Amino acid sequence: MNDNDKSKTLAAIESLKEEHRDLDAAIDALHRAGDADQLQVQRLKKRKLALRDQLTALHDSLTPDIIA
Repeated sequence: MNDNDKSKTLAAIESLKEEHRDLDAAIDALHRAGDADQLQVQRLKKRKLALRDQLTALHDSLTPDIIA
């Protein structure tokens, strides 16, 4: 992976982390409101899990495969 690809991947990771934090805050706000729409909360949680999977994949792409 060249430096340009690495910097793009790191930028994507930061963007996804920010979106993940925003979703976490939104879910928390809905819970604090008390009358949260459970379907909306479930959709936000599902999106949050998908972001975590994408983050994991991007982190893995930065780590070189080493065959021991």
